[in-house]
Amino acid sequence: MNTLYKRACLLAGGLAALLVICTSALWLRQRGAQSAAYTACIYQNGQLLRSIPLDQVTESYRFTIEADNGGYNIVEVSPAGISIAQADCPDQICVLQGRISDSLLPITCLPHRLVIELKPCAPASTAPSPDAVAY
Repeated sequence: MNTLYKRACLLAGGLAALLVICTSALWLRQRGAQSAAYTACIYQNGQLLRSIPLDQVTESYRFTIEADNGGYNIVEVSPAGISIAQADCPDQICVLQGRISDSLLPITCLPHRLVIELKPCAPASTAPSPDAVAY
């Protein structure tokens, strides 16, 4: 056999193995993220408006958040996550982002200065500990 052919086969096999490993890791991460409990924190102008534990939501519901400039955002909360269902901002990026169910990316509405982020719920039995100690 040609050595170039052997090298090509080894490279193709290595890339296939790497693809399988990466796909499995992403699948396991997504599966773990779905089982984690999150609290949705809704901020406007940097102030916390509402905190919603998503693991306690059993039915979907909506509520409206009024902006200082007269605008509004309609937030939809469901057992599967949280989203902005409707807004009167010109770009509609917050609506187009869709529902979030993990803490990877928050929903932001810049014209109304609204941020919705998911934070993992801390276990009730353990007190939070600092990540590092500064001197």
